[in-house]
Amino acid sequence: MAVTFNHTIIASKNRDESARFFRELLELPEAPSWGPFRNVQLTDGVLLQFAEPPVDIQMQHYAFMVDDDLFDRTYRRLREGGIEHWADPQMKRPGETNTEHGGRGVYFKDPSGHAIELITRPYL
Repeated sequence: MAVTFNHTIIASKNRDESARFFRELLELPEAPSWGPFRNVQLTDGVLLQFAEPPVDIQMQHYAFMVDDDLFDRTYRRLREGGIEHWADPQMKRPGETNTEHGGRGVYFKDPSGHAIELITRPYL
């Protein structure tokens, strides 16, 4: 069997808010949830499980590859929602996107402060 990525647990200040943020931003349907998790399923089947841990949340980085049309719609929602965003991970180019690796990219933070990256082309 080939190795594939199945799921990850993302620490959240508010699991419902975080799951809703990702579903709305990435145009994903609701997924069944259970126990302490609010789940979001990506189109390739990978499950994002949002949970509220009893510890301080450390920022993590999550990158999602999207097609050009979804990038356009998502970027429009970021701007219309007043979500601060940058062209670079160092956050030195606010309000911009980048054209690295033959595609486009943008960085922003989710409701729990995680660094989110959207790209339209893979790095490798």
